[in-house]
Amino acid sequence: MARPKSPELTQRELELMHVFWNVGPMTAVEAREQFAAAGTDLAYTTVATLVKILVGKKYLKQSGDQRPFTYQPIRTFDDVSKRLVGDLVKRVFGGSREEMLVQLLDGKKLSAKERQVLEQILQEGNK
Repeated sequence: MARPKSPELTQRELELMHVFWNVGPMTAVEAREQFAAAGTDLAYTTVATLVKILVGKKYLKQSGDQRPFTYQPIRTFDDVSKRLVGDLVKRVFGGSREEMLVQLLDGKKLSAKERQVLEQILQEGNK
């Protein structure tokens, strides 16, 4: 029996979404070429299947009425990343952002840039 379809992104689907977010609208052939240029050489049929799945999950939309179709993201990186981080906090840390921050920073020295970004976030939150 086939496993039920999940609305969540698989690792490979997320990798393909990064290609679309970074490059913009493109065909499945162009997406395959982008994967290959990044060192992941997948068969065209694999990429085409992933694109079809992402259209079904409403992450990509197909445009054009003749082949080759062009695909572009419907959901932004910010939207998807916020949802994934929110899910992580909820599932792994029981909804506690504090626990997540402790795990993230425990025993790790922040770089000057990381410290600056964190201080900026904290200052903006106090306004």
